[in-house]
Amino acid sequence: KKLNLSSIETVKKFVNLANRYDFPISVLSERYKVDAKSIMGIFSIDLTKPLEMSFEKCSDGERDKYLEKIQEFIVEV
Repeated sequence: KKLNLSSIETVKKFVNLANRYDFPISVLSERYKVDAKSIMGIFSIDLTKPLEMSFEKCSDGERDKYLEKIQEFIVEV
């Protein structure tokens, strides 16, 4: 999925939502991969472009619940 995290408020909200889930979530920007649960990690990457998101070790049900919560950040490219 592609994400748009273009403001401080959207980053805060996204990180807070990510921290509610037990499975690892990563955000990728070009060649960098950071923990989606780390506000400092996300602020260390280029937020002017859409970001990629990946999940590890989660069930389809968990992933679907999470994706439903973060719909406002997902962009279609």
